[in-house]
Amino acid sequence: MNTPVVPTPPATQPESLIEYPSLFPIKVMGLKVDGLAHAITTIAHAFDPGFDASTIELRESKGGKYLGITVTVTVTSREQLDELYRTLSTHPMVKVVL
Repeated sequence: MNTPVVPTPPATQPESLIEYPSLFPIKVMGLKVDGLAHAITTIAHAFDPGFDASTIELRESKGGKYLGITVTVTVTSREQLDELYRTLSTHPMVKVVL
């Protein structure tokens, strides 16, 4: 008598590896122009009203043409984090978001 084979359900993956709420560093790069740091700070405040602008880290490229900005924001959900990345990525002064 053959026993029917019952497929094993796939292992469930956690929805996110990030536990919310969480402090999350985001690196933003763009041309070193007036207003870039202010624009990034404004976006960070929009997504995290408690954002502390004194924690921003700035790093110029070797040639001084680009500016890297690291902001650490408190994220409360995957949706918030995704929307923050979209907002930063589509800003006209921003070249790269990591």
